[in-house]
Amino acid sequence: MIRRLFAIGCCLMALTVSGKEVTVKSPDGKMAVTVEDEQGLLSYHVSYMGQTMLKPSALGLKTDIGDFTRGMSFKEVKESQIDKTYTMTRTKASSAHYVARQADITYVNSEGLPLVVTFCVSNNDIAYRYSLQAKEDGSRLSAVIYYEASSFNFPEGTKTFLTPQSLPMVGWQRTKPSYEEDYKADASMTERSAFGEGFTFPCLFKVPSGWVLVSETGVGSNYCASHLSDYEAHNGYTIAFPNIGEMQGLGSPSAGIPLPGSTPWRTITLGTTLKPIVETTIPYDVVEPLYEPSRDYKPGRYTWSWLIWQDESVNYDDQVKMIDLSAAMGYEYVLVDNWWDKQIGRDRIVELNRYANSKGVKLLLWYNSNGYANDAPQTPKHCMNTALARNREMAWLQKLGIAGIKVDFLGSDKQESMKLYEDILADANRYGLQVVFHGCTIPRGWERMYPNYVASEAALASENIMFSESHAKTEGFELTMHPFARNAIGSFDWGGIIMNHHISRDNKSRHRRYTTDIFEMATGIVLQTSVNCVAMYPNNLQDIPQFEIDFLKQLPTTWDEVRFLDGYPTKYVVLARRTGNKWFVAGLNGTQQVKTLQLSLPMFAGQTVQCYIDQPGKKKGMSSTPVLKTLKVDKKGIVKVAMQPMGGLIITR
Repeated sequence: MIRRLFAIGCCLMALTVSGKEVTVKSPDGKMAVTVEDEQGLLSYHVSYMGQTMLKPSALGLKTDIGDFTRGMSFKEVKESQIDKTYTMTRTKASSAHYVARQADITYVNSEGLPLVVTFCVSNNDIAYRYSLQAKEDGSRLSAVIYYEASSFNFPEGTKTFLTPQSLPMVGWQRTKPSYEEDYKADASMTERSAFGEGFTFPCLFKVPSGWVLVSETGVGSNYCASHLSDYEAHNGYTIAFPNIGEMQGLGSPSAGIPLPGSTPWRTITLGTTLKPIVETTIPYDVVEPLYEPSRDYKPGRYTWSWLIWQDESVNYDDQVKMIDLSAAMGYEYVLVDNWWDKQIGRDRIVELNRYANSKGVKLLLWYNSNGYANDAPQTPKHCMNTALARNREMAWLQKLGIAGIKVDFLGSDKQESMKLYEDILADANRYGLQVVFHGCTIPRGWERMYPNYVASEAALASENIMFSESHAKTEGFELTMHPFARNAIGSFDWGGIIMNHHISRDNKSRHRRYTTDIFEMATGIVLQTSVNCVAMYPNNLQDIPQFEIDFLKQLPTTWDEVRFLDGYPTKYVVLARRTGNKWFVAGLNGTQQVKTLQLSLPMFAGQTVQCYIDQPGKKKGMSSTPVLKTLKVDKKGIVKVAMQPMGGLIITR
C-alpha cells in the first residue's frame, strides 16, 4: 500500500492519502472528510468529533462529453490552505475570516477524461464542487451537465426540517415554483415530499449526534439552481435539477458550462449544536464579487401599504400617507407596490417621488419580472425581462433618483432564469439601483457576488398572514424556523414587522394577529436583511405604546456579528446581534406555552439592561401585555427570562 502524508501546521495531519482514500481534516481537527473511489464509484463521508454526520454519499457528474459517475480512478491530489478575510455590508456579519483546508482531487474516467473534485473544509463547514477540462485536442470547449450524482446520505434516526419543491406552472397565475411552501418539522427521512419534486434548499437535518444544513452557493448565470430529491434508502438525498416544465417548458433543465469550468459549490454546515448553522458564512466564503458597486447602497427601513391595505392602496393619496409615516419614524424608504403605473401613473409617480424627497424619503418601486414566464397580470410588466426594456426603464428610474426595485414572480430555477436574475442585478447596478426579489428562488451567495442585491422572499412570508387566518396562527412556527434554514444562508425579506392587532385597514375587522407586539418587534432583530420592512400604518402612531414606537424608530438593519444563544426550529429562538458597540438580544416563542430560559449574556455581565417583554395576563386566558422594564444581569452574565406564548423578548442597553 502506498501511503503519503501531508501536514499543514504543527503535527496535525490536514490531508492523508491512503490507497484509494483521501481524508481532509478541518483546521481544528474535529471534522474529517474522506473521499474515495470504490470499484470506480466516487463517494465521500463525514465525521465530526468521531461521530458519523454523513454516511458514504455519491459524487460525480453525467455530461455530454463523458460519464463521470462510474469507472473513475484516482490520479492525484493537490492541497492548499485558505486564510482570507473580507468585509460585507448586507449580511449577518460585517466581516469574515475564512480558514480552511482545500484538496483538489483529480480522477479520470474510463475514457481517460479528468474530473477535479475540490473540497474546502473549515471548522464547521464543507464546500465542494467539480471542475472539467477542455479536451486535449481542443474539440470541445463547453459541456452540458445532464445531472449530478452528488448525494447526502444521513445516518439512521435522522429527523428532517424541510419544505417541498413545488410543481411547475401552478399557483397564482402559474408563477411557481416560488419557494413558498410549508415546512414540516421533526419528520422522518422516508416521508415523501408533498408534490413528488423533492425539497428546496436550504435543508436542515437533525442527525443523532448533531445538526447538518445542506445548501448551495455561487449560482448565477453559470448554472441552474438545484434542490434535493426525495430520500432513497442506501443513497440518501441527491442533487436534483429543475423540472423541465418550468418557464412554460422553455429553456433546458440541464446546466451548461464553458471548458475549463466549474460547477457551483455544494455546502454542508454541521455541528453538535445549532450554533454553526445560525452563524455560518459559508455562502459567502467561497465566492467573490462579480462587479464593483456603482454607488454606496444605503441600508434602512421601509413602510409598505400593500401588506394590509392591499392593491387599492396603491394610489397617490395613500402613498403620501406612507411617506409621511416613514418621515415621522425616520425611515429611509417607502415601497410602492404593484399597479403603480396604472393607479398612480408615471407622471404622478414623478410628483410623488418629488414629495418623498422633500420629506427625506426615497421610493422603492415594484415590477413584474415576466414576459413569457408566467401569467401574472400585475403591472408594470415587460420592463425587466429584456436588456432593451431594462435599460430604458432603469435610465428613467436613475433620472428620478429612485433608490431600488422589487422584482416579483420569477418562478423557475433553470439556468436561463438564473441568468435573468443576474442580468437584472448587473443592469440595476449600472443605474445605481438596489434590488429585492419576491416570488423567487433563494439567494446563493448573492450578497457578496452582487453588491446591489438586498434580499429575497423565497418563503411563505408575511402576505400569507393577510391572506388567511390559518397562516396568522402559524406565524410563530414559521419565524422560529427561518433562523435555522432560510435566513441562515441569505438575507430574508419577510416583509413586515406587523403592528396592527387585526389584519385590516380599520385594525378592528377580519382576523387578528396571533403574536404579541414584542414578538413582532423582535423579528426585526431575529430576521436579517439590510433593508427591512416595518409594516406600520399611520394608525399605529396612536394605537401602540410610545416605547414601542421609540424602539422601532431606532431599529438597526446592519450587523457586525451574530451569536446563537438558544432555540429549536419551529419552537423558539434567541439570538444576539451586534451593531458597532451595541448588542441586541432578541427571542421569539413560536409555541402556545410559556418558555422559561436561563441565558448567558457575557456582553451584559454586571449591567442593568432594558428588557422589552410580555407580562402574563392577570387572569388565566387573558392576553399578555407588552412592557419595557430594566433588568439586572449578574456578574457572570446570567439572566432568567420567560417568553409568553407567541411572545418575544428584546434585551439591549
